Amino acid sequence: MKLKFIPFLLLSFSLFSQDRPKPNIVLMLADDLGWQDVKCYDIDKPSPMETPNLDALATKGVKFWQAYSPAPVCAPSRAAILSGHHPARGEMTSVAGGKPPHAGHPKNSFQITPWYSSRMPLSTFSLAEALKAEGYTTGHSGKWHISKNHYAYPQPFHHGFDYSVHERGVQNNMTPDRLTEFATNDPKDPYRLDKNGMPFDAPQHGAMTFIKENQDKPFFLYYATWLVHAPIVMRSEALLRKYEKKLGVTLTDEHKKSWKKKGQSNPFYCAMVEQLDYYLGQIFTHLETTDDPRWPGHKLIENTYIIFSSDNGGMEGGGNEIYTDNFPLDRGKISTKEGGVRVPLIITGPGIAKNTESEVMVNGLDFFPTILSLIGAKKPKNKIFDGCDLVPLLKTDVSDPTLVKNTAGKVRDTMLWHFPQSENTSSIRVGDYKLLRRYNKENSLELYRLYDSSKQTQVRSDIEEMKDIAVKMPDKVRELNDKLSLIISGMGGRTPYFNPHYVGPLTHKKKAPVIFNHKQVGNKVEFRFKNNGAQVIHADLIYTQKGGDRDEEWQRLDAEILEDNKVIAFLPKHTSHFFLNLIDENNFLASYPEIDGLKKRNENLGFSSMALKAHYPKAHKGKPINFSEIFTDLSQPNSHVDILLSEDFEADKLPTSMSFTQGISLSNIAAASGSQGLELFDSKKLTRPWMPLTDFKVDTPKDKKSGQLRISFALKLDEKSPGILGFVLRDHRSGKRLSLGDIKIGDDCVKANGLTLMSFDPGICYQVDLSLQWGPKRSHFYTLSATTADGRHLSASVPYENYHFNLPDSVSLMGLGAQESLIYIDNLVIRLED
Repeated sequence: MKLKFIPFLLLSFSLFSQDRPKPNIVLMLADDLGWQDVKCYDIDKPSPMETPNLDALATKGVKFWQAYSPAPVCAPSRAAILSGHHPARGEMTSVAGGKPPHAGHPKNSFQITPWYSSRMPLSTFSLAEALKAEGYTTGHSGKWHISKNHYAYPQPFHHGFDYSVHERGVQNNMTPDRLTEFATNDPKDPYRLDKNGMPFDAPQHGAMTFIKENQDKPFFLYYATWLVHAPIVMRSEALLRKYEKKLGVTLTDEHKKSWKKKGQSNPFYCAMVEQLDYYLGQIFTHLETTDDPRWPGHKLIENTYIIFSSDNGGMEGGGNEIYTDNFPLDRGKISTKEGGVRVPLIITGPGIAKNTESEVMVNGLDFFPTILSLIGAKKPKNKIFDGCDLVPLLKTDVSDPTLVKNTAGKVRDTMLWHFPQSENTSSIRVGDYKLLRRYNKENSLELYRLYDSSKQTQVRSDIEEMKDIAVKMPDKVRELNDKLSLIISGMGGRTPYFNPHYVGPLTHKKKAPVIFNHKQVGNKVEFRFKNNGAQVIHADLIYTQKGGDRDEEWQRLDAEILEDNKVIAFLPKHTSHFFLNLIDENNFLASYPEIDGLKKRNENLGFSSMALKAHYPKAHKGKPINFSEIFTDLSQPNSHVDILLSEDFEADKLPTSMSFTQGISLSNIAAASGSQGLELFDSKKLTRPWMPLTDFKVDTPKDKKSGQLRISFALKLDEKSPGILGFVLRDHRSGKRLSLGDIKIGDDCVKANGLTLMSFDPGICYQVDLSLQWGPKRSHFYTLSATTADGRHLSASVPYENYHFNLPDSVSLMGLGAQESLIYIDNLVIRLED
């Protein structure tokens, strides 16, 4: 490996012209791009991949040889970069989290994976929010993946981004296989080729559009391309054939689904890397050739910082396919060995010396504090940063590791990775040495010396991690292992637990506690447990607000351990189901109720089917209401109210102001007031599963630009055959079909977006109200309430499912219950209020 130490003195920011405006920030994060996939990082063997634009970028700033990702997989790295929190602190240590801890097999599994989050909490102050506070317009394009799935709540807009293009682009799979349906020159082709023969990519286009639309103001772009994540496809046939020829391989039908030759020999993957480089190059070119509207006489690039890196090490393969090879580094993505966490990193911008290289150890966790320092912003109050500000390094001497200091002012010489899932490891690097702890092998420990700095010059030693020297250096192993435990614990991280029901021998398992009962009063739950000799050190409430929903997601809260073997927990609002976990001093986990992982898999059960069910929120007792008076009052227009619909259903026929399908009729049983109302009957004879359905088109007065929408109606579910009402609001005004959310009333409760909001009993008439703000200052939350005739009242605030939802142009009410079920609706009012 070539080492290059170039001390230099960067231009002091005080030397910059005083009329220089706030700098722009472009953070580019590739997906699964390996350290050896970028041509300018060639060491032992030359890479066949061509990355001329990234190679050129490296000559315009600093290229880091020892840059690391916060985690060996995607989601925790992205959350760490945007939050500034280490994955152990953020409790987001892998992908697809949000599940209660449980043994894979109730008796044959000796370990239990600790809970980890599937999302970055809304309470986390993000990089985008910090930059918005400094007057920046913030944009995201490409991959998100710091929520339960790629498109689940919360989305980029909930974390401070003004703009987002959240599409896969060219990384959608090719059908029927990757050797057919290549991109064409047809203007209607969604992947149409440009003049250089490259396919159209929605994330790249989104990134370029954001810059062009916002270059007249300070902007922050987080360009998180999907490249080069699987599927391994290439839509440009010409580029694919180029690498087929360059690599000396011949593509056949066998390669439609697989590639088995080792090394960096996969022409699909190599072409993807060059494609990534091409898209990045378009952004570099635009910045270099476009005049800066805020700084006459200068180009955008002169006042823009670019940070380019990857979310984790290269993914060497999956399924029947080899993608790439991180040689000389061992392993790749999904490993805390060097191949899984060492990544390319290039930083350029005003005041940063060109064509320089650094061997200083840095991390994606450093981006947040560094960016704030680059723009001259103060650290947000009470904000924890687990990374370091790299500006002293960047602006003084990139070869000097003593310039990288933590928030306590101490020189950083330590980095760690916590991955107690999948590979089931944690690792720590201190200076030249790296310790790897494997949890699934009785805490086996490996020690590697990556470099030798004994003679004041760092020399490559074993970056391959092939020479385990743990036996030779027990004191160093003990030192690093103790430090690893101390840091993980200090951040609140958890390590894999032991299963007290394991049939094999486990020391201290008989001392594990046993939880035997609970009692809920309101949102307070008291648990009792038996202490069998081991002190309980953690009590975790594991709860979900979406029990039974397809997006059932579990969160963790600390519970309070009391004397007399009691635990108290307080259920968060909308909790539907919960477990209690106790962890003792020997790291054994007791769950209440217990989870049978084998039964769950075999019977395809949700965790909520094995959990405790929370009581519904208690209704507030108010004044009795009169349904007729409410309808009369809400139906009256005035100078501040427009009535869009007012129907008491007292006419002889169904109103023409609404559309109706089969299964809907007028009925005297349905009346909340007057003589009749609307009946929705889920008859066996209905020809469509979404029937019965009634729909109303919302026409907004042209002079109205904002206000409050209110929808109100009386609703009763039949006592003997209660239906389920689906309540759907859609907004097509933007050209896209946006839904407010999934609202269902039935099965004894009201649910919205999977959240259980309140109880709803059949046979009782309720006044149901939905209200939301619309217009540019809308809150992105709507309020849903239900009130009985005797004044029992419940309400809840619910986030929009689609952040850009504004005002519905259609409102639908439909029956979603079992056959022969009945729903009654009366006194429907839709109004706009100033």
